Amino acid sequence: MLKTEKAAEPMPSYDRHRRISKRNLRLPKPGAGTQSTSQPQRYTTTASPRKLRTKLRSRKRARGSAVKGARNRLRNFRQASILAVAITGLILIMFAPSEAGLTQDMYDTVAVVEEVAVQDPASGGTVTEEAVVKKKGSKEATDEAIGALQGLWEGFIFNLPKIIIAFITLVLAWLTVRVLRAILHRTIGKWQSASAVISLVSIAVWLLAVGVAVSVVAGDIRALVGSLGLVGLALSWSLQTPIESFTGWLMNSYQGYYRVGDRIQVGEVFGDVYRIDFLTTTVWEIGAPYQPGFVRAEQPTGRLVTFPNNEVLTGSVINLTADFPYVWDELDVGVANESDMQLTMQVVESVALGLLGDYMKGPATAYAQLLQQAGLDDTVPDKPQVFISMDDSWTNITIRYLVGARERRKWKSELTLRLTMELNKPEYINKIIPVYPRQQVQFINSDGTPAQTSPENSGDS
Repeated sequence: MLKTEKAAEPMPSYDRHRRISKRNLRLPKPGAGTQSTSQPQRYTTTASPRKLRTKLRSRKRARGSAVKGARNRLRNFRQASILAVAITGLILIMFAPSEAGLTQDMYDTVAVVEEVAVQDPASGGTVTEEAVVKKKGSKEATDEAIGALQGLWEGFIFNLPKIIIAFITLVLAWLTVRVLRAILHRTIGKWQSASAVISLVSIAVWLLAVGVAVSVVAGDIRALVGSLGLVGLALSWSLQTPIESFTGWLMNSYQGYYRVGDRIQVGEVFGDVYRIDFLTTTVWEIGAPYQPGFVRAEQPTGRLVTFPNNEVLTGSVINLTADFPYVWDELDVGVANESDMQLTMQVVESVALGLLGDYMKGPATAYAQLLQQAGLDDTVPDKPQVFISMDDSWTNITIRYLVGARERRKWKSELTLRLTMELNKPEYINKIIPVYPRQQVQFINSDGTPAQTSPENSGDS
């Protein structure tokens, strides 16, 4: 009787630095088949390359977002500091009159007299030197605080008539702006750039009024001009984004990149323009198949999105409804390669022509006129076109047609429904074959030629 012994297999080396991922641990499924008992079970403990790449990308994005956030906070701190300096300088200009030098001279004279008065008793020897110093320090601090308050009050009383005149100037500017806006609305209200002109006139009047008011309070126009130059420089450094947004609003107002009611795409924002302000633009968001969101088609999501106007200067503006509210759209119909392609193209073209033939004539004529004015090729088809192209394992029949920018989903749904009903008719069976995902197994002989197999040994699924 022979007795067989199994050879002892070497134990796998243990590495304490190796990390075993429970997520990627693959266990054998029960009932999946018999497994040889002579071989030990093997477990997969390493992550797939795709998951490793995904983790690396997520870590890089996290580090990039952290660095970007730190840069934004540093930039905001710098802008806030410069803005605080600018506002402080403006306040000093308004509340520090030209008589401030005389007031300071008066304070110096008072301090000298008090110092002499305190030192005289010390020379007589009646008060010790240390007591005199303490008394003098406390008295000087008290007198200095009282003098500062008194100087502020006297400066306010001295500038009160100037402040009243400046206030009256601002009130007159407010009334002038209201009158000018009413006049301009009546005269140029129908012009496309009327709102921009009215806003610029209002801003110019307010700037002039503020300049006059500050000049009256400051009293010296030369010092005012120099100080306003420094303040303007500080403001330009601290308010770069608002200035760029205002410039973008000016460019859009005169160039007309988009208006209220247009359907636009600026950067990652896609929607209908709802409101245009000096610094921002607000749109009703529209869903799109190429970006994540609540709605995958070009229909409203119900959300309002606001973006700064400087996007007009730094990005691309896509307007779908500015001069021509129609766009070209396409629909693919997949059929098997064994289908009758000529018959398929004829059937698809007849269905599209019956639905969109009359609808496309007006938009095609308007489109041809726009192209002719621009000096471009004005040959625009006035009926749907059908094209054919090859894919991996089937053939695509593509229908190209012209529809309204806000009606793409409606026309595509109607065309899909009519094509499905037409292609399912009995007369097209075995002529227009629909395409399905297929998997084919081919047996090859040792010499590389296809093997001839019986139908029960091979099949398609």
